[in-house]
Amino acid sequence: MVDATATRPLTFMEELQEQRWDDHRYYHQSRINQSLHLFSASCFLATYVLIPVNPIVAAMLGWVVAFWSRQIGHFFFEPRGFDEVNQATFEHKEDIKVGYNLQRKVALLVVWSLVPVALWFAPKLGLRAPFESFRAYLDLLGVTWLWLAGAGLLARTLWLCATRNLQTGAVWFTKILTDPFNDVKTYYKAPYYLFIKGEKLDPMLHARSEQPAAPASPHA
Repeated sequence: MVDATATRPLTFMEELQEQRWDDHRYYHQSRINQSLHLFSASCFLATYVLIPVNPIVAAMLGWVVAFWSRQIGHFFFEPRGFDEVNQATFEHKEDIKVGYNLQRKVALLVVWSLVPVALWFAPKLGLRAPFESFRAYLDLLGVTWLWLAGAGLLARTLWLCATRNLQTGAVWFTKILTDPFNDVKTYYKAPYYLFIKGEKLDPMLHARSEQPAAPASPHA
């Protein structure tokens, strides 16, 4: 039986589903990582609510708590060896990843960590007026971090639009913004499997059955 999607371009929703599926099966096999993503997603949802109410607190919660807890799962708990589930090397998965792979995330985190240092020393270097208070410094830091988040999201989206196509960029943009909702839906049982059943890795039976020895997709 011929797969109809193989003979025509994917629709927006089909590509969104594919990017989410590839992200799950390639980069979320650790139950610890899944649980951290559930926690991170909950924090991001709170961040969404706080942005129009208190953007400074939203920036602190989003960057310091939600983003870092999310990346800790990827950097320290996700397997780095050969992926038996998808029959792909870690290096290959990093090469084809549509969004921020670990190398790009390191660059983003370096910029993020330099922002508070640059703002702190800016008055001492004569680049801006001294801060009236530490609260004023934190307010500017929060605003700058919000701009950094927007810039990072927009930059990668435009890069994908230029190097892939407009739909892929728009799909990835949508995926990132809706990831917190999807993560809660996908990983709400992860703490149960981790702490009650003692599973450190998701057996990924659904991925093994649906993607037997499948080559890595370009939408990871």
